[in-house]
Amino acid sequence: MRYDSITEAIGNTPLVRIDPAVHGLRRIDLYAKLEMLNPFGSVKDRPAWNMARPLLEAAENGETVVELSSGNTAKALALLAGMHGLRFKSVTNRMRVPEIRELLLLLGAEIEELPGQSECLDPTDTDDPLTRFHQALSEPGSTYLHTDQYFNPLNTEAHAAGTGPEIIKDLDGRAPDWFVACVGTAGSSTGVARVLREHDPDARVLGLVADKSDFIPGIRTIDEVHQVGLFDPATYDTIESVTSEEAIEGMLTLIRRCGLLSGPTGGAAYLGAVRHLRSLEAELTDAAPRRTAVFIVCDRAESYLSYVRQRRPELLGGPRRGHSVTALTDAEVRAKARTVDTDGARRWITAGEPRPLVVDLRGPHAYAALHIEGSVNIVDELFDELVRAGLPFSKAQPVLLACPVGEKSARYAALLTRLGHPDVRSLAGGIVAWRDAGAPLVRE
Repeated sequence: MRYDSITEAIGNTPLVRIDPAVHGLRRIDLYAKLEMLNPFGSVKDRPAWNMARPLLEAAENGETVVELSSGNTAKALALLAGMHGLRFKSVTNRMRVPEIRELLLLLGAEIEELPGQSECLDPTDTDDPLTRFHQALSEPGSTYLHTDQYFNPLNTEAHAAGTGPEIIKDLDGRAPDWFVACVGTAGSSTGVARVLREHDPDARVLGLVADKSDFIPGIRTIDEVHQVGLFDPATYDTIESVTSEEAIEGMLTLIRRCGLLSGPTGGAAYLGAVRHLRSLEAELTDAAPRRTAVFIVCDRAESYLSYVRQRRPELLGGPRRGHSVTALTDAEVRAKARTVDTDGARRWITAGEPRPLVVDLRGPHAYAALHIEGSVNIVDELFDELVRAGLPFSKAQPVLLACPVGEKSARYAALLTRLGHPDVRSLAGGIVAWRDAGAPLVRE
């Protein structure tokens, strides 16, 4: 194959059958759509090019493409902008994967981290600096070329025109019985689902979101997806959650058993697919025709080694981590995490003897935007390290933990309780509940 431009190599990615000996499904053929083999390395190559192309064709030299992205969309847009002699700026309120930050800098991108009240853009929260910046980008006369992945229909159209039809073509003109998609901006799941259902109304779509207390690169929690303009619950027949532990286990299976250098998002899609299909397979009789299912391998493993090292250091030659939130079961969190609502927390802070230390686990920019007066900011990843290396307070110190919605803080409260801290509580509903109750917040 010979191309005049690398953009011509976007799309037409392979559809690879997963060996049944790996997944154990007897009546369902499972296929992986290898979007990791797009030229810039991810499923986001398609929408990035589809959204940027109209802007790049009309752009003048020296202009700047901007996107609210800290991941694969930013990577693809940085490359596309550079090819056209333009600058690229990535705007986010928290760059959580070091390798992605370093790669973006290598590509010549500018990274701007704005304060934000949550870890995700909420277009309805007009007080959030990230939201205000997003609104300014969309106004007439903006000096930036804004691709707007959260609301741009060209995001969805890239997959309706390419990914979906390619799956049907490679399945000999049939739509799969099930399509499994991790939900980020919802562009791929929405576009592919539309095409598959137009071809076969019986096609089913499983949407996978990150567990509320967890972080998986490229996947949002169920609360966060409702903040995305392209997300429509009607797209999915079922929505289920996956944990970072499951994502890494699925990633290991794809790498070690299938030869697919998948990142954690692909691992989450694989494991979520097998888990869901296993329950459905029990309903199929031996006389029933074989069924098919497709999931997407979104990107590659190399960009997530620090993510794996933090959660499973033994995989990279480090010691196994026993004292970590990832080692807690959901049952243990429910049994050991003490929570307190906003009113109770306010009374505890003002009248407690001794007064509790309030630890805000959010990112530094979210903390800077608004936080509980007198609280200290220890980002959740650092807090996890300090649990093993030594926390900056004694076991006798009462502690109130706060995060965006109270999920992560509950896990850390359970962990510290397990380690012998007698009075550690999680703020129920997190900073969002505190704010919604009208409790005071201050800016840095």
